[in-house]
Amino acid sequence: MGEDAVSGLTRFRVLAIAAVVPVVTGHAAVAALFALTTAVAPLAHFSTSGVLAAALPGWLAAHQVPIALGGPELGVLPLLPTLAVVILVAHAAAGAADRLALSTSREAAQAVAAIAGTHALTGVVTAALYPAGYVEVDPLLAGAYPALLSALAATAGVLRRREVAEPLLARMDEVALAGLRAGAFAVVLLLAAGAAVVTFGLLTSLGTVGDMVTAFGSDAGTGIGMLLLSLGYLPNAVVAGTSFVAGPGFSLGEVVVSPLVFSGGRVPVLPLLAALPEREAVWWPVLCVLPAGVGMLVGRRVRALDVEPMGRLRAVAVAAGVVAVAFVVLAGSAGGRLGTGAFDPVTLRPAAVSLALVLWVAVPAAIVTLLGGPHPVGALPGLIPAEDEPPDADEPPDADENPDADEDPGQDTESSGEDGDADDAPPDEADGAPASGPPGHGEPGDVP
Repeated sequence: MGEDAVSGLTRFRVLAIAAVVPVVTGHAAVAALFALTTAVAPLAHFSTSGVLAAALPGWLAAHQVPIALGGPELGVLPLLPTLAVVILVAHAAAGAADRLALSTSREAAQAVAAIAGTHALTGVVTAALYPAGYVEVDPLLAGAYPALLSALAATAGVLRRREVAEPLLARMDEVALAGLRAGAFAVVLLLAAGAAVVTFGLLTSLGTVGDMVTAFGSDAGTGIGMLLLSLGYLPNAVVAGTSFVAGPGFSLGEVVVSPLVFSGGRVPVLPLLAALPEREAVWWPVLCVLPAGVGMLVGRRVRALDVEPMGRLRAVAVAAGVVAVAFVVLAGSAGGRLGTGAFDPVTLRPAAVSLALVLWVAVPAAIVTLLGGPHPVGALPGLIPAEDEPPDADEPPDADENPDADEDPGQDTESSGEDGDADDAPPDEADGAPASGPPGHGEPGDVP
């Protein structure tokens, strides 16, 4: 069903719902979290208007818009709400694509533009609602960040519809498509490695976690607030763990943590930060085998993709490109400014971690594909290609391979006659002796 099968009014209504529902739902979710933490926190005054007003900059923060709350900029924003926004927008876009039966890239682009435009407008209006000095937000960033994030999420949503995705996939060759899948596979495994490192750090620091939870009080409200804050920043910690195993590591103000360089110090009182080590360990460089192992798995995934080695290496290059782009974005989003104190800035070194992960993935993957992939039979030294094998001596040559097969039929007839005369000759003539001598001479052996 295309554009002609859906009326303009129906199309407008469906796209409006897909664009507005994520905005309203996201604002309501942020307001609900603020209401929960305010209601259970000690000495906090709960008011509906105050919660709704505070939810507006919270909505911007969920879209990774840097904000300043009456002072220094807060750029280290939790990634968990951002992930929830992406899922919400993608689900709304996929539902609109199914209801409108989108089948062309132009229809899909219209849906994505409607969703992104609504988010951009909402961000600009939200930034303009607050007076200067209370919440300071750059209006350009307030419109650009939500628009970009929602556009990416909506694109992922509409591509879930087969009629939209198939024409795009048809333009890609098998090698590039396999490289994209291998790259996504590598990103997931690298994040899993980072999550494993964070989990190990938390499990070995449970006592520190308890001390940080009770640092601001032992009441339930404080505990819930600290738990929610730690959960919000958990994806940031996972990306930091991946940066650690990749080699570049990360820094929190003056605190530097990497397998090769360590500089300890004070950290904010957040239970999630209990996973940070207190001192350097000599075995940390061994953790670099994790991204190298991911590279080997990528190589195993594409090693049987193509007989030609260059085809397999091209798939590895595409996968490495996916890893590079993904971790430039993730590492850049997980860090940022944190006021002007001793913990500013928080950086995960996006360029360094991206380059390191590209090397950790591409080099082992290339080695595995070259050594473990198929090889053309003719390329092996000492072997004769099948089409160049000599014919069997016991088999007569084919008529097509006889060089005399295309000669004049008359010549063939004469040759046949001569051959017949040669067959009728005496044995000694057949052996090559002349049948008669020069004129005037008799048979061989006659006396003149």
